Formats: sequence, structure tokens, C-alpha cells
Amino acid sequence: MNTSDQNTIFPQGNQGPADYFTGTAWVNILVPADETGTYSVGNVVFEPGCRNNWHTHATGQILLVTDGRGYYQKRGEQARQLTKGDVVVIPSNVEHWHGAASDGSLTHIVITNNSPGGPVNWLEPVTDEEYHSVQ
Repeated sequence: MNTSDQNTIFPQGNQGPADYFTGTAWVNILVPADETGTYSVGNVVFEPGCRNNWHTHATGQILLVTDGRGYYQKRGEQARQLTKGDVVVIPSNVEHWHGAASDGSLTHIVITNNSPGGPVNWLEPVTDEEYHSVQ
């Protein structure tokens, strides 16, 4: 799928690093850090089947789904389906992943609180078995 064919609000951005994504994601950092350095804002487009690794945020994160369909899952819990208009508030230090459905893309805005240790702690990839069990 060519993400330039979508009715996107923001430019596509750069391809997300393969170390942290299975499949292709496009990351556009809209606000690298506010004037206090407290938070950053980005737009992420996951192509079909793409998801990020398990990870945590020391001071939480908010997802605002603007297009498509995908999933959010806390480790040890049932995955939640995401569609346009959904809001996900992720508490501090909760292991989770998010990404697109296998048959469509997902776009969301991320608001990430920054911490002295950085905005994200990346963990292992979501396995194909874990991913396909939520479809």
C-alpha cells in the first residue's frame, strides 16, 4: 500500500527503524519537545501488518487514532481494536505494543511524556504468533 494515496493530515515522515518495527511504519515528529521538554508529539502511519515492538514509557503516552484500523495490547491482556476517533491513555511503565491490522493501515498521533531516561524503553519484537492471535 502506498501511504501517499491516503487522505493524510501530515506529511509521511521518515521510515521507522527496523530495530523497533515489524513491517513498515512512517514517523513524523511534529513537536520534538515542548518548551519545557516535558512532552513530544508525532504522527505515525503503520502500513498493513506493521506493529512496533513491546515497549514502555516511564511517564506514559497518549494515542489519538486519526485513520484506519489496528490494535493496542497491554502485556498479559486481551488486545483492543483501534479505529478512527479512539483515544488510548497508556499509564507509566506498562508493557504494550500497537500497530495496524493485517488488512489495512493505522494512523495515530502520539503524545509522549519525556523522562530523564528518555521517552521510550524498547523491548523485544511482537512475535507473529502474538500478532496473529489478535486478528
